[in-house]
Amino acid sequence: MSESLIIHLRDGAQPQWMVCNDDGHVVVNAVSGDLAQATAMATGRRVAAILPATEVLATDSDAPAKGAAKLAQVIPYALEERVADEIENLHFAIGDRDAASGRVPVVVIARARIDERLAELRAAGLNVQAIYSEATLLPAMPGQMIALLDGDSLTIRVADAPPLVLPALSITDAFEMALATQTSAVAGLEPAPLGLLLYAGHDEWAAHENAVDAFRDRFTGVKVQLLPSGPLSVLAPAAANDDAVNLLQGSLAVASPLQHGWRAWRLAAVLAATLLCLHLGARGFELHQLRNREAAIDASIQDAFRAAMPGQQNATNARRRVAQRLDALRSGGGGGALLPALSAIANARNAVPDAKIEGINFREGTIDLRMVAPSAASFDAIGQQLRSATWEADIKEIGASGSGESYRGRLQVRKAGA
Repeated sequence: MSESLIIHLRDGAQPQWMVCNDDGHVVVNAVSGDLAQATAMATGRRVAAILPATEVLATDSDAPAKGAAKLAQVIPYALEERVADEIENLHFAIGDRDAASGRVPVVVIARARIDERLAELRAAGLNVQAIYSEATLLPAMPGQMIALLDGDSLTIRVADAPPLVLPALSITDAFEMALATQTSAVAGLEPAPLGLLLYAGHDEWAAHENAVDAFRDRFTGVKVQLLPSGPLSVLAPAAANDDAVNLLQGSLAVASPLQHGWRAWRLAAVLAATLLCLHLGARGFELHQLRNREAAIDASIQDAFRAAMPGQQNATNARRRVAQRLDALRSGGGGGALLPALSAIANARNAVPDAKIEGINFREGTIDLRMVAPSAASFDAIGQQLRSATWEADIKEIGASGSGESYRGRLQVRKAGA
């Protein structure tokens, strides 16, 4: 579970800090001292600061604009009549719109003042991720008025209403104003009475006890909780849980640790991405070359297949079909006469030594023999030799060559009776 260092900046008193986890449980009790002393506790923790309620205006708006960017443009002008300074000199921070009322919580602070606070924190070596107002961190509960007396200021929270911050000397007027904001859930009826929970230091309670007692009959009950170590213990849980409007928005927004890490590693990430792209490009080029080679090999296989098996145009499963043909030739099936036929042709050619064989085609037990011989009678002589060796020899074609000095012809040779 992550932890947060919560620093309370107070007027007229030393800063105070404590460490809480996300559930608001205290990990390190409140400590007061110079701001620089808190730096050692910031390591590995989220750091948030709390400003006095008197430095920040906490209000709300019913501006209808949707989207954070649009609201950031509209809100300053919607609240222009509620602020004492020019809107150009102010910094506005916006919370999430309330689903029930449709209103948007807004906190406003002088730009110069928040710049001073940030400079103060940075000078102490503290880089904060959030800054809140005391008023927005005070819890709000239905049926209760929650009040905080802190030094010379009084902060009051009533459910479904923005915080009210007034001087502590005006505690009577503050209670009256807060009670006057109450509305009834049923038109025409008085609003339900509230209980009062007051947080105060010993000195503040001693100074205003009589004023609070004068209002006891206006509340269903009054409970006073004294804070000997200051109000940080009440405010810190909400700050640790980020349960309030963070002033560090817009131009003051702080990059997350992930964004900081990305900036530090951005160059390395770009280089790694470039190398990855080069690697993938090289692999893609290599794959393209392999595919081209594969296509060339496939074309060569088809050419070889058609040359080895004339008349067979479809080269699908060429290797298997050639193997089957070779097996058929080795095992007979008409192909067993090939070698004896070739031997007989060689012997018959001896009768006409000048005859030349131009081509041999063997198919289904028959050899188609193309020859060139010095005369037409040469073909008949070879045929007679083959027939005398129990082979059938048919002269299919014979004709004189262009020069008239030789004859070309074709013989078909097969085993007698085949």
